[in-house]
Amino acid sequence: MSIDPRAPVVVGVGQVTDRPDGDGAADLAERDEPVSLMARAVTAAGEDAGGRGPSLVRRAQALVVVDPRTWHYRDAGTALADLLGVDPALRLVTAAGGHQPQRQVNRAALAVARGELDVALVVAGERGQTVAAARRHPDRPVLPWGVQDPALPLAVRSDPERRFTTEAEDRHGLDVPTVAAALYEHALRALAGRPPDEHRERIARRWAVHAAVAAANPAAWDRRGPTAEEIASVGEANPMVADPYTRLLCPNEEVDQAAALVVCSAEAARAAGVPEERWVFVVAGADATDHWFLSHRADFSASPAVRLSGAAALGAAGIGVDDVAHLDLDASSPAALEVSATELGVDPDDPARPPTVTGGPTFAGSPGDGYGAHAVATLVRCLRRDPGAWGLVTSVGFALSAHSLGLYRSAPSLPRTAGATDAGARVEEAAGFRWADPQTSVSALAQRASDADASGEVTVETYSIPYGPDGAPARAVVACLTPDGRRSWASVTDPDQLELLAVEECCGRLGRLRDGVVDLR
Repeated sequence: MSIDPRAPVVVGVGQVTDRPDGDGAADLAERDEPVSLMARAVTAAGEDAGGRGPSLVRRAQALVVVDPRTWHYRDAGTALADLLGVDPALRLVTAAGGHQPQRQVNRAALAVARGELDVALVVAGERGQTVAAARRHPDRPVLPWGVQDPALPLAVRSDPERRFTTEAEDRHGLDVPTVAAALYEHALRALAGRPPDEHRERIARRWAVHAAVAAANPAAWDRRGPTAEEIASVGEANPMVADPYTRLLCPNEEVDQAAALVVCSAEAARAAGVPEERWVFVVAGADATDHWFLSHRADFSASPAVRLSGAAALGAAGIGVDDVAHLDLDASSPAALEVSATELGVDPDDPARPPTVTGGPTFAGSPGDGYGAHAVATLVRCLRRDPGAWGLVTSVGFALSAHSLGLYRSAPSLPRTAGATDAGARVEEAAGFRWADPQTSVSALAQRASDADASGEVTVETYSIPYGPDGAPARAVVACLTPDGRRSWASVTDPDQLELLAVEECCGRLGRLRDGVVDLR
């Protein structure tokens, strides 16, 4: 089959997992900064391509950096370009969100396919473990990392920054992703009719599968492979974070990791002498957001954006989800995995097709918003070992808000099958790559009206119980529905009612709301 010279391919992937030998003050002071970690990943990606792969790095016209959280840069892209000795015409730093790595691969692939770019680099990296260790160290060592000239212009952003919570949501602590995800978790549990203890054991079994995958992944941060019982058991080393999530059910951001992807055209790869067995084709992608604020979601058990994006991307590729051999479904929380799998028609408990090739953000590691770059890098290596197979990555940003999907194949894309649907999405196509945008369809769906000042009789829709450093529930945040179906937010602080929420089914329970506090019945 002939290959379009503009077909977008990932030809080089690099991952750096920099585990510490020690956490003494001297050890911490010797560690390089996040952009240096990224530079090591880019160098590894160039070498991974084979042939004259490093030449592709030097001639990259676009450099997209996932904004690092662990060190402040006025322009991380410029700092990285200077370290690499490259001068790409386009330098972007992403807006926030865990969906950004896959979103930027989609954008790079479309630009390459259109002939707007020949080579693009997508890079992410964080020093979460180092920064956390320095803060905990009694000597408070100063990390000797670079500070950019204050006169340097701020980075050009890939997308406009936007607030991801309302003022009412902020007041109740829903700006913390784990707290927000637990709203979905309790809603899913109630919908399935599972008791709290049984549900925690169930999600722990799923996370044990992630742990086992990470144990076999050389780039994973935590390769110990804890059992389901260890993941579910609450203790000093595994405290409750937000019911039902223990620490081992949450992303681990205390990691020092970086990943880099080289995306280029088939003709650029061939000119650089990259062997075709190193190529992985970016065949299709889709991006969409659910109703942005939690207050406006229709319910907490579904994601129309994932459903329509998945259908559109698969339709654009001309395949069904059962044709996909390798998956990395977003697992920023057990709820995110459950929702994504359900909307895509995937069984997350299928032993023949695990939902992750990396090990997920808990065990493979969650370097800020960069996990998706590691997911793509790991999938690329997986597809190289399985010629002709399909792979799917899904990524989620914020509180199950923004979603990005990518379909990859270690062979050129095939003509679409008759009757393939794009699920009502806008589709852009070039050189065999298809990008789907179902946002108009998603935005047209009904959304929940909100009432931040509601009072009186309400029904508990779902809830989240964050825990304090002392291991006790500090409070609960409750999503309440008024008799006319509007959503309001409330807190529970009474110890007896907190205990009730933790051990009994409280979704559907009546209560009385007053001044932002709900009294359960």
